[in-house]
Amino acid sequence: MRLLLTSGGITNRSIEEAFLELIGKPFSESSVAFIPTAALFENGSKEWLDADLARIKKLGTKLDVVDIAKIPKDQLSNRLEPSDVIFVGGGNVFYLSYWMEKSGLMDQLPKLLQKRIYAGISAGSMIVTDNLRLASQALEKGDLRDEEYNELGPPGQSSSRTLRLVNFVVRPHLNSPWFPNITIDKLSDLAEKLPLPIYAIDDQTAIQVVDGVVDVVSEGTWQLFNE
Repeated sequence: MRLLLTSGGITNRSIEEAFLELIGKPFSESSVAFIPTAALFENGSKEWLDADLARIKKLGTKLDVVDIAKIPKDQLSNRLEPSDVIFVGGGNVFYLSYWMEKSGLMDQLPKLLQKRIYAGISAGSMIVTDNLRLASQALEKGDLRDEEYNELGPPGQSSSRTLRLVNFVVRPHLNSPWFPNITIDKLSDLAEKLPLPIYAIDDQTAIQVVDGVVDVVSEGTWQLFNE
């Protein structure tokens, strides 16, 4: 299985080169199915989502935007199968979890990823890890002992289930001005309560996983806790 878990998407040359290597052929010959669903539960500006999509388009790959909340369950697999990459964008991870379950994608993904790459941005990276205890909404709740966070997304459209494709946790947006509590010091304290490897990564960093082997690709700042 080949995964590229990012905080901010394809934000620098190092991450772009890692992405290209995972695909194994030129971007011009590859196709990406991009799932924006995590960002679409509320109205308002989505400049960051537009920027994420623009960076992928700039690579020259064929791009299909697939909102899993809108595609009939029996058609979703056929929509995703032509792609080389299933790329899941950021937003509310609990809303994303809900629709991954409801659409059937959570159950279909392990089979789809036998021949495809999974790439994630923020929530799209967190959803494949062991749990969501370090999601922003969970941190606001302030109780890392509670594994059930089904109420933290939109009412009636929230789930805390993850894919558990890896045995660690990713905390994106390290040192971001938009996430002032996501700092090394803060996460050091939280790591003592969460006995799993935790990769804290900034928007210039990605975690690459190939058949269980983990590598960090970074032009920024990152920290591994509980290694």
